[in-house]
Amino acid sequence: EFHAQTAVEAAVTLHPQVINRLDQIDKIYVNTHESAIRIISKEGPLANPADRDHCLQYMIAVPLISGSLTADHYEDSFHLENPMIDELRSKMVINEEKRYSIDYLDPNKRSIANAIKIKFKDETATELVEVEYPIGHKNRRNEGIPVLEKKFKTNLATRFPSRKCAQIFEICSSQSKLEEMLVSDFVSLFVT
Repeated sequence: EFHAQTAVEAAVTLHPQVINRLDQIDKIYVNTHESAIRIISKEGPLANPADRDHCLQYMIAVPLISGSLTADHYEDSFHLENPMIDELRSKMVINEEKRYSIDYLDPNKRSIANAIKIKFKDETATELVEVEYPIGHKNRRNEGIPVLEKKFKTNLATRFPSRKCAQIFEICSSQSKLEEMLVSDFVSLFVT
């Protein structure tokens, strides 16, 4: 869900610091914008994948535990096999950061910032990890392109042999080759 993308990235960043200390977490402080609080901050039971996909706390807990968040993490089986998710959700303190709310509505910024800090029972804490724009945002284009290319290659590999994947990737990586190609020839590359 759009409003949680930066929170997920912050949680992925924190994963290595917390993975061996999940049972020692006292509080998870989440600073976010008003829209995220209104739209996706949820407490209590989550009945299905759609509920989980629209729960800020769920989308933070999973990458703290697993280091990533994929479509499979929203499924009933994953949720039921991981009681730590709901335990971490119950430790989250969601706060509105006014600056994030202002920047979210500012047409020149359109930020969807989130920040996370984790306090442990022994009073130690992680640093505050703040992510203002998601990896796909225009302000992070240079970072986003390699991630997008990797995702494209990974998904091609689920459908085609490696040689065909390389051919499709090469064509898609060259704007001039792509523009010279007939649409029918391009579409035929994707026929199995």
